[in-house]
Order: sequence, then C-alpha cells, then structure tokens
Amino acid sequence: MITKRQLTILLVLASFLLFACGLFDEEYDDYYDDGPNTSETYQDDEYAEEEEYFEELEEAQNEELAEPAGSPELSIESIPEYADPAFEVFSQYIDVFGIGVYATSDIPENKVFHAAGVMAQYLDNDEDGLPDDSAVIRALQAKQASIFIFARPDSRAEEEFFEGIEHLLDSGKLALQPLYGEEIVPNSAAQGEFDASLEEIFHIISNTGYASVYPDIFGEQRGTAIADAMDTARGGYFENVPASYPAGAWYTYDDQTCDYACMISEYHYWAITSLLGGQNYPGRSDEISHEWKLNTAEKLREGDPAIYELLTDPQYHNPTVLPDGNYNP
Repeated sequence: MITKRQLTILLVLASFLLFACGLFDEEYDDYYDDGPNTSETYQDDEYAEEEEYFEELEEAQNEELAEPAGSPELSIESIPEYADPAFEVFSQYIDVFGIGVYATSDIPENKVFHAAGVMAQYLDNDEDGLPDDSAVIRALQAKQASIFIFARPDSRAEEEFFEGIEHLLDSGKLALQPLYGEEIVPNSAAQGEFDASLEEIFHIISNTGYASVYPDIFGEQRGTAIADAMDTARGGYFENVPASYPAGAWYTYDDQTCDYACMISEYHYWAITSLLGGQNYPGRSDEISHEWKLNTAEKLREGDPAIYELLTDPQYHNPTVLPDGNYNP
C-alpha cells in the first residue's frame, strides 16, 4: 500500500521526468532546425531563396503598378537591386512602363536610348504619356519582360548570362528578348538600313503581350485569327517549315529552327512593320522577297486583307505609327 509520503515522492518524480522530456524534445528540435544541412534542408533553402527572389520581384512590380501610369522617364539607371545576380553583367538600365532595357557597358548610350524609345513608342504609340493598352503592359510586367543588349551575338558573356538565368527561364516567370548593339540603327531610314530594334522589341511585345491578352486573336497556336491568316499567307497549314512553299504564297520564311509559334511571331512582325512603312525603302523589297513579299501598306491591304483587318482594328491597340526611337510624350 502506497503511503501519502510515497505518493508525493512519485508525483514529484513524474513531474521531473515530464519536465526533462520537454527539454529533450526542445533540444532535439533545435538540433535538427539549426544543425548541419542535409540534402533535404539544402534543397529547401534553395527553394526558399528562389521563392524570396520572385516575391521581391512581385513586390517591386506591384509598387510600379500602384503608381500612376504616367510618362516613363527614359533615363539610364543602375541595375535594379531585385534583379537576379546574372544581370550584373549589364551596367545600363532603362525602365519603360515597367519593362526593362538592359545593356552592357560597351553599348553607346545613344543606342540604349534608341531601343528604349522604340519600346516606349510601341507601347504608347500616340505619345500621350500613357500606355495604349494597359492589359498588354500588365502581361509584360507579369513575365518580367525585358530586352537585353550585348554588342554582338554568341559572345562568352551572353553564354554565361543565359547559364545564370536558365532556372528563371525554365520557371516561365521571365521573358527575355535579345537585341545586339551592332544591329541597332538610329535614323535608319535616312541611311537606307533596317533597324533591328523594330523587329526584336516588337517580338517580345507580341509574344508576351498581345498573345496573352488576346489569345483567340493573336495567340501563337493553330486556330487563332492570326494563325489562320498566316496559314493563308503560307499557302496552307505547315506545323514545321516545309521544303518549299506553294506557288502564290507571300510569307515564305524558311528558318528551320522556327516552329509554328515562332512563325506566327515573325508573321506579326512582318505585317505590322510593312503596314507602318518600315519595310518600304529602296532595295528592301528585293532584300526580303525570299521571306516576305508584301512590304508596303498598300500591298498588305490588297494582298492579305485578313491580317490587314486585324492590325487596323482599333480594339486591339496595334501601333499605327512606326517608332523612330525619339519618344516625346
């Protein structure tokens, strides 16, 4: 029979044991929380860092969206603090309605400003200081859309940059378009040369902006309005670039690396720049005839009424004036 004294001692011992077990559990938890990283905790840390990066990007983007969508200040700035470390290869940055223009130090400032001006004029074509289509702007911002400029293609610096951002591109949360300093031609019309800024900058706007906001119209897959128009222009539906195009086709782009979505993007570019007069100068028609034959607005209206109607429909806010890089809201 247990006496009161023995019962008291047992209760004290039980309380002590419970207290000790609590300390052991706490030390056990602390060891695994603060102890050496296992492969699992290392992966968790990597995941947390990436999530933190995207949270910072989203926060910065939301701050920009919260501000009035006024005229962008086209000034060269330092690279944003929230940018991935891979972007440190660039030393020049211009923000255009939340879309970035990045350039390396060897790109002349006038070319950086020209590219930013072309971007601004495509997005604010009437130059009233406000984006023509706020939905397109939001779509571009949602993908962190940016133009990056190296002096020339296939440099080691560009290769290292792509290696550094591969994980971001794979995530689908980042949209980038290259443009090279050697192909940027300010005042190109007077020089009788084509300014590649008109092409590459429009590509990211159409791929990431128009295709997202108007998926049934400008979506880059079979069955959309622009895809149907393109199939007519190519003389039929071709999932891949054919060995030869049917007689009578006026869009005959032959780059074998260009898939169906890419072909739509190129078609949109050819049509809009022809409509705006960007392909109409001496010698240009012969230069591009192996890819595109309707190089003027009049030829486009008569030869491809389907795409002409889409691009001139005001509800889709396609540009009506060819950018020259001199943005003056």
